[in-house]
Amino acid sequence: MLNTTLDTSTVRATLKTTPSMEAVRFHGRNDIRVEIIDEPVCGKGQVKIRPAFVGLCGSDIHEYTAGPVLVPKEEPHKLTGRSCPVTLGHEFSGIVEEVGEGVTHVSPGQRVVVRPTIFDRKCTACKRGYEHCCENIGFIGLSGYGGGLAKYHVAPAEHFYPLPDNVALEAAALIEPMAVAWHAVNLSPFKMGNNVLIVGGGPVGIGIVQVLKLQGAENIMVSELYEKRRNFAIEYGATHAFDPGQEDVTQKVLEVTDSVGADVIFDAAGVEKALNGAIGACCTHGTIINVAVWEKRPAIQVNDLMYNEVSYTGSALYDEGSFQAVIKALGYGQLKPEKMITSKIKLKETVEKGFEALVKDREAHCKILVDVQAS
Repeated sequence: MLNTTLDTSTVRATLKTTPSMEAVRFHGRNDIRVEIIDEPVCGKGQVKIRPAFVGLCGSDIHEYTAGPVLVPKEEPHKLTGRSCPVTLGHEFSGIVEEVGEGVTHVSPGQRVVVRPTIFDRKCTACKRGYEHCCENIGFIGLSGYGGGLAKYHVAPAEHFYPLPDNVALEAAALIEPMAVAWHAVNLSPFKMGNNVLIVGGGPVGIGIVQVLKLQGAENIMVSELYEKRRNFAIEYGATHAFDPGQEDVTQKVLEVTDSVGADVIFDAAGVEKALNGAIGACCTHGTIINVAVWEKRPAIQVNDLMYNEVSYTGSALYDEGSFQAVIKALGYGQLKPEKMITSKIKLKETVEKGFEALVKDREAHCKILVDVQAS
């Protein structure tokens, strides 16, 4: 006769269930869902946090409207081993829930910010010290480890940085885009007293305005279609804000600079017409820094670059030094980006009041934060 008796340990194991949680997951273009998934487990060398605030980024919007772009669609990401669907959210702060064996720089209850870049440390770029240009670059919230748009998040301990006591968790969610701005300014040949033009008044563009003001730019000019964002730029220190839909930005820049042109131009828009206009607004031997992620390949007026010996270069993400510098600047009160937050929403509202709002009513928003723990 077959013995069907189960011992008590087997019964307990059978009845035990894995805790679950809500998460915002990317499945494909125009397909982002709030789902129930397993709660992550904290292992050796890892940290588990309760995400507090998550900023919705232009990269997230690119994934929603035109993706997958950075999200691995079919083949898993080389460093994380993960593929679509992924939990989104790469600009976020939180509170440490648990630390794994060997983790000493943060502890439970501590407030932290997450640096989401993932790199291999083995490629040529990494070996030369340019980890932010890694040949296999990835991102928490896009490439693996899950993102901040979930009740809990686990990643290797190196991604978590303690926050100064006077830095609010809302402001900490803006550290990542502010680090993009900080790195771009540091990478440029900008010097105190230079005339600068920023093309695009989104979160990164407004961040560049703040960093330039802190570092002593003379004229900070912004070209931006939306009035509300132009007002943001002025509020944060821009001396001039131009409407490219109604004004000749090149001519305006020449007027402000006594026909010299801008010493440094930051392109945070990624629009072909705007870029070519920026070339005309740049002074001889000036520099244009591309910070934008382009959806389409632009046609550039290369001869205009050549005849005026204008340098055109890119700024990719940020190095660790820039990320840490922004944390310190927030702690010292030198940067106060909180006014960039135009809306706070709940996790379950992420698609309707987050992604859809940024697509359909872009003019009304600069930065939308998701309050992950709000019920």
